[in-house]
Amino acid sequence: MTAINPEISTPPRVVLPHLSGPQRGSLAALAPCVLQGAPTSTEPLDEFVARCDARLERLPAHRRARVGLALSVLGGRTAVLLVIGKPTRFADLAADDQTRCFGRWLNAPLAPLRSAAHAVRRLLLAVYYARSEVTQAIGYAGPLHRRAPRVPWEGPLPGVSRPDEPVARGPVALPTQIAPAPLPHGVIPAVSMGADLHRTADVVVIGTGAGGAVTAARLAEVGFDVVVLESGAYHTRADFDEREAQLTERLYADGALRTTDDASVALVQGNTVGGSTTVNWMIMLRTPDFVLEQWAAESGVYGMTPREMSSVFERVEREVHASAVPEDAHSANNRILLDGARSLGWKVSTAQINATNCVRCGFCGVGCRHDAKQSTLLTFVPRALAAGATLHADTHVDRIEVRERDTGSGTPPMKRVHATVRDPHSGRPARTLTIDAPIVVVAGGAIGTPALLQRSGLGGGGVGQWLRLHPTTAIWGRYDREIVTSTGIPLTTMCDEHLRWRGTDFGFWIETPPMHPSFTAAAMPGIGHSHRAMMSSFNHLGVLIGLTRDGAERTRSSGRVRVNRRGETSIQYALTSEDQRRVRASLSATAQLHFAAGAREVGTMHSTPIVVRTAGDVARLEEGSVGPNRIGLFSAHVNGTCRMGTDPSTSGATPEGERHGVRGLYISDGSLLPTSLGVNPQETIMAIATVLAERMATRHAGVTRT
Repeated sequence: MTAINPEISTPPRVVLPHLSGPQRGSLAALAPCVLQGAPTSTEPLDEFVARCDARLERLPAHRRARVGLALSVLGGRTAVLLVIGKPTRFADLAADDQTRCFGRWLNAPLAPLRSAAHAVRRLLLAVYYARSEVTQAIGYAGPLHRRAPRVPWEGPLPGVSRPDEPVARGPVALPTQIAPAPLPHGVIPAVSMGADLHRTADVVVIGTGAGGAVTAARLAEVGFDVVVLESGAYHTRADFDEREAQLTERLYADGALRTTDDASVALVQGNTVGGSTTVNWMIMLRTPDFVLEQWAAESGVYGMTPREMSSVFERVEREVHASAVPEDAHSANNRILLDGARSLGWKVSTAQINATNCVRCGFCGVGCRHDAKQSTLLTFVPRALAAGATLHADTHVDRIEVRERDTGSGTPPMKRVHATVRDPHSGRPARTLTIDAPIVVVAGGAIGTPALLQRSGLGGGGVGQWLRLHPTTAIWGRYDREIVTSTGIPLTTMCDEHLRWRGTDFGFWIETPPMHPSFTAAAMPGIGHSHRAMMSSFNHLGVLIGLTRDGAERTRSSGRVRVNRRGETSIQYALTSEDQRRVRASLSATAQLHFAAGAREVGTMHSTPIVVRTAGDVARLEEGSVGPNRIGLFSAHVNGTCRMGTDPSTSGATPEGERHGVRGLYISDGSLLPTSLGVNPQETIMAIATVLAERMATRHAGVTRT
């Protein structure tokens, strides 16, 4: 990791083996089968296996153990016997039998076996396609700052920059080297803590994403003494060197290996100062009116009607410099969506993104090297610091302790936040931090927030229930022209033609993702030569994603987050039958867009992809199963596990964002959302945090020391 302060040395991260010898042996046997036909690497097999093992470092211990168990199962005789009838270890099978065996595992009727195979497949492919010699072989251009733009949708646009546009125009030099910057005043990384610390504050805010950073800034600016805690590290543009695989591991929760327990849904969440706003694709979308109206009618949310929220949205958009992407700035992948929808007569819009002077480098998902993305790292976190807040990075909150009896009036009861500061290089605990404050705001995301409350004995009721994910799958299209989805602004368009599907408020919408080699390799279906064929078309693949507004069966919780007695976090999620219908419908609709834009064939992310070559055949794409590990699903919109509501049995917080029954303990992140949104949640979370922070400031004005 590049040092963020030139005076602080950064020794290499210490990574110890996590897999046993036999488990490593299984991985070594499985790798040649999965990677058969992939571009040749000069890396010895044992070194590759060691890299796979090291890749597990950032996973919680129980999830690392689960990967180890998968390897033990797949390497043994029983797993082979179940699918090809031979009581033989995988390593002892002939090459053809290995391919047949692994292929059957991926489609096995036994769910745990299917889950194990998919988890191992994704790990092997993600790690293998992290090497530059492999990515060069598929035509991947790599970081823009090391080369000239290779396609028209990369780099600054011609003309003169305008303040109402998010993109750069004219001759803009792309820096090849960026000197590390000194730490801003008020930022305390782990390496700066020489001893354990116990202090007091008016407010502790846990998390620096769209909810936490906004809350911290708003409260600090009106005079509260605010301490902010963030489990991730503090990074600057000097750290964002556009190395996809390495930065993905460093900037995402669980090193970007977070999934549901059964590995059926990959969960993409940031774990760095700025949270997911540091690594997201910048689109700014307002909460649909019908969603806000549903919250008021069904959950008792007040003061957030479309009319009341309009000015809040406008304010947030100004603060993060959101503006519409000009017509000449779209990438080829976004043009597929824009032009395809227009030709079909479908609703499609050019998006607003939170950026200034964007050079269209394509690396938004791994932090912005050019300081163009106006994430909370560059907006609300600096505002909080300028107003006197203190930020502790590398700090994992263990529990919250309520230390006083609540009298029901005056200052809320004192709380103590217990945290562990971890060495960012070894990952081991280094110091302890305890903070006493009457007001605590939890903004750790829809996984971290309910887990922390449960570890603290503050769960129950709706805490951890009602997990919503906007389950997302992709349709790829093969084109005769270059698309190069790794280049340009990732997401500049959105098609919401089907958002209110078949007369309901629950449907799906279609967007575009950035696709870099490590992520693409893990996401694309198949193994061996079929997978290699997909990756060899890397620059000619267009990819569109369908996102489903889940929760159509309104009284049913699709998933939950639960902490067991050993302190291990379980994440469970399953599509309901209604959600499955919408996911299937998104497949054929997305394929129609590809064909309208000129694709010669399109395919799904099923374990065995369904591929069609004419628009008349797109209905076939809905025939495949969308059950667990039958089709690739992911989510970057993890919400709903502490939702606002008036009923403590079905919600985690009041309409004020306060935890039911615990005065002065607030929640301010996506877990508060009473329902899934039907749009990307960044702007919604910022706006809700604004409303709730201002209510907090009014309600607790007497707490401030000034």
